[in-house]
Amino acid sequence: MKIIHKKAELKALIKKQTGSIGLVPTMGALHAGHKSLIDKAVSENDFVVVSVFVNPVQFAPNEDYDKYPRTLDKDAILVQNSGADVIFAPAPDEMYTDIYFKEKETTLVCAPYKYVNRLCGKSRPGHFDGVCTVVSKLFNLVHPNKAYFGEKDAQQLFIIKKMVEELDFDIEIVPCPIVRENDGLAISSRNSYLSEYDRKIAVNISLALKKAKELYASGIKDSQVLIDTVFSYLKEFDVDYIQIVSKEDFCPIIKADKPPVMLIAAKTPENHVRLIDNMEL
Repeated sequence: MKIIHKKAELKALIKKQTGSIGLVPTMGALHAGHKSLIDKAVSENDFVVVSVFVNPVQFAPNEDYDKYPRTLDKDAILVQNSGADVIFAPAPDEMYTDIYFKEKETTLVCAPYKYVNRLCGKSRPGHFDGVCTVVSKLFNLVHPNKAYFGEKDAQQLFIIKKMVEELDFDIEIVPCPIVRENDGLAISSRNSYLSEYDRKIAVNISLALKKAKELYASGIKDSQVLIDTVFSYLKEFDVDYIQIVSKEDFCPIIKADKPPVMLIAAKTPENHVRLIDNMEL
């Protein structure tokens, strides 16, 4: 397994490949959820690149870019043990030109307003422009046959699928299931921010989703009834959103006749850690 920091070196290596290429884009601080993506990529491709890059363009000024965990040495062990071939870990000034660092501007790939003006996109303006931009850059550098994304970031996965379709990338996007702790908490790099109490009650998010799924299976299809039930589990949290959307277009629905997706974003009471989760009902 090789660690590459320069685009030119990565491009030269990619040109030598004759088999299928898999890409797993990450921001590092790798955990079991990332490992599941890498394992699937390794099982389906001849050559696998894992990117480790905390992308500044997708962070707002008041967000956690500076303190986001950076653990490349530890990440390299996980990637090597998973059987991937390369970590691409560029510095920000390798991925973006001087205009970004001088004026905080760069050429952006922007998803349609319809896709981003809701859920995480509404709470984090510009976030998905940054995501689409860096993912497009990685696609152009790696030329993967398949790229692997976790279903925990459900809106991100939906937007990237649309971007690939609408910009004619010849890449298969492979969704990978959410990996959870034994108590049900969705694994996330940001879980390391949780206080002891935050961690104790964070499981309420997944418990709330499971309850909504049970109610839906029992015949309750009214979205507001399901949302109100979920909210009762999250009284200690600063709830950003609880939303039920169609899997087809991610638009909110009032009555869920076809199995929809419920999504939650909420901040914990002590350390104000923003957690997201979702579940198909």
